[in-house]
Amino acid sequence: MSDATSYVQRFLLDELDIRGAIVQLDDVWRALLENRDYPAPVRDLLGEMSAVACVIGGNLKQAGRLTMQLQGHGPVSLLVVDITEALNLRGYAKAGEDAAGKHGVGALIGDGQLLLTLDMPEQRRPYQSYVPIEGDTIGAIFEHYLTQSEQQPAALHTACSGNRAACLFLQKLPDADRKDPDGWDRITRLAATVRPDELLGLPAEAILTRLFHQETVRLFDARDVTHHWPLDWNKVGKMLRSLGRAELDAVLAEHGEILIHDDLSNHEYRLSADDVAALFAEDTAEPRTLH
Repeated sequence: MSDATSYVQRFLLDELDIRGAIVQLDDVWRALLENRDYPAPVRDLLGEMSAVACVIGGNLKQAGRLTMQLQGHGPVSLLVVDITEALNLRGYAKAGEDAAGKHGVGALIGDGQLLLTLDMPEQRRPYQSYVPIEGDTIGAIFEHYLTQSEQQPAALHTACSGNRAACLFLQKLPDADRKDPDGWDRITRLAATVRPDELLGLPAEAILTRLFHQETVRLFDARDVTHHWPLDWNKVGKMLRSLGRAELDAVLAEHGEILIHDDLSNHEYRLSADDVAALFAEDTAEPRTLH
């Protein structure tokens, strides 16, 4: 068992040909929430989606990045979570003031779609998949997506608080019915008894023992989930240079500074007139590090 406080731990019910995973995000989830004042219902949707992203992102076999976006016409217009094959996670929610006091996917997101983007270095273009939002919870939405995309039934149970986000994932594999015709139904019924406080408060092994104590469970080593997206002043500098000096000077004249917020990585960049001048210095071939 890993000592990490944010991890994905996979398991296999050998005799039933059912696989699964438990995700628990602790320090990573708190880092994602830092300096963000989401209403609790918005926070919980983002946390549940972050935990699900760890399940799906953990299946990436090559270097790449998976971005999952829920877009709708409700008080929450966008939920986006981004994860690499190394389980480096980030994400944010775009919500209006009317999101407070509303609960559930239907009330917060409304009608919309799920967009998944897979960006790998060897691909000329990212692969994108659009699917309608079907389901009234984050778990149900991704159950539907996984069942359709992988042609194997899946079950997801999620939970979130201000300190932790968690997920229990199960998937029926091709030989499950041959090994035990009733196995999938039995296991999903047992999994449905898991309580949010158990997902958020118990370690993976304790959850599996509680749910499946009569089954043979093979538990694999946990993989750490991280949130490491440092400031990238050079990238910001290149973007600003592409806008041109005149446009930046106009912003400085109006606001006295240039303020850029990277919502996904949760960073703020502030540039003064001197910083902008440095970007366009005649002897600077490439944007130099400002800070």
